[in-house]
Amino acid sequence: MARELLELPDAELAVLRQLWEQGPATIRQLSDALYPQGTDAHYATVQKLLERMEAKDCVSRDRSTHAHIFQATIDRDEIIGRRLQAMAEKLCGGSLTPLLTNLVRSKRLTAKERREIRRLMDELES
Repeated sequence: MARELLELPDAELAVLRQLWEQGPATIRQLSDALYPQGTDAHYATVQKLLERMEAKDCVSRDRSTHAHIFQATIDRDEIIGRRLQAMAEKLCGGSLTPLLTNLVRSKRLTAKERREIRRLMDELES
């Protein structure tokens, strides 16, 4: 079953980015990564963010250890896809073509990025 389109504030996306990059982590590990000079208030903020994200099914919690371990249950591609589709709906009547062409033209792509786009296009055509 597809997840409903969720609103994910920037703070929650920052937590997800950490989980995607470093893998499962405790609140302390996430707090230290997000707020290197952090205080108890920062720890509490990360804790609250994780509670909200758990309620949205964006993270899961392993309670088997004293320090609970959190991991992302939604992947980066799913978030990107949702955001781009929502943007296409708002700006382009649902068509991805103007959105994608603008993205490609707005930044000089590396040779590797161009090869990846060509490979994807070839894959989609077959």
